[in-house]
Amino acid sequence: MNNKAEDPTLWNDASEAQKLMRERQQLDDSINGVKALEQQLKDNIELIELGEMEGDDEIVKDAEDALKALRSEANRRQVEAMLSGEADSNDTYVEVHSGAGGTESQDWANMLLRMYTRWAERQGFKVEVLEIHDGDEAGIKSATILVKGHNAFGWMKTESGVHRLVRISPYDSNARRHTSFSSIWVYPVVDDSIQIDINESDCRIDTYRSSGAGGQHVNTTDSAVRITHIPTGIAVACQQERSQHKNRAKAWDMLRARLYEVELQKREEAANAQAASKTDIGWGHQIRSYVLQPYQLVKDLRTGVESTAPGNVLDGDLNEFMEAALAHRISGGADVEVSDID
Repeated sequence: MNNKAEDPTLWNDASEAQKLMRERQQLDDSINGVKALEQQLKDNIELIELGEMEGDDEIVKDAEDALKALRSEANRRQVEAMLSGEADSNDTYVEVHSGAGGTESQDWANMLLRMYTRWAERQGFKVEVLEIHDGDEAGIKSATILVKGHNAFGWMKTESGVHRLVRISPYDSNARRHTSFSSIWVYPVVDDSIQIDINESDCRIDTYRSSGAGGQHVNTTDSAVRITHIPTGIAVACQQERSQHKNRAKAWDMLRARLYEVELQKREEAANAQAASKTDIGWGHQIRSYVLQPYQLVKDLRTGVESTAPGNVLDGDLNEFMEAALAHRISGGADVEVSDID
């Protein structure tokens, strides 16, 4: 690769050159990351030995804590190494849709939107809100965000599916326990090197007013755009920009990405079940359950991974769940049965 990078004819094809330089940088980062982990492992083992010789428990504890943090970092890098799919390195769109149940499920959809936004920020990714439809009283009916960063789609692709919440509803005056459902749909941003042909006559384009706060900045024109691809039934919407022209351009990009994701799914056996899980936002299709009352537990129904700290999970602490789901998908463990929680 170094020989290619030093080839004087490389930049005759700018897009190919940029791709090669990106790959080279990623390899450099990976190699340097592994070397740094090895050095830190060696240093902390030596610190533990030194602390034990001198009877200094504090040094031993600090070094042990550092080793635990190293283990988490090593796990993260191991997952990064697994992300070699065609679109894994791309940015990603994330759609959130509330299920039946009115205000309760709309509030749950908003909690999920915040959870993924917080996770992305923790990873150092950038988040843009492309489209949001507010709920009737609280929460949201639906939203679409764009997560930008290396391997964003690779990390998030296993989050597609139905998510179930069990809690005592703050919207129920009788303080009864409610079960709510919302769905997540993740699909990669398509770069210019991937050609997706769309026949405009197969699409219906609707315009409407953007929702959101009022005041002097309220949108008084039909600037929001929704495009429906009639053959597949796929619909995308964008209201991020004030200009209908810009929203239309972004919506076309989103539609290209969705159609590309459909094509990717055809090549992945596991994706057939994943696509079926989106058909009903309700019982029997959930991939993960979040129980806040009467006890606290988050459980992934594909891998069996659990957390007794749902507050941390809802604040974006998702890596353990994502890592397990990615390893599960790569190992082909689709037939594992995990019982849900009540």
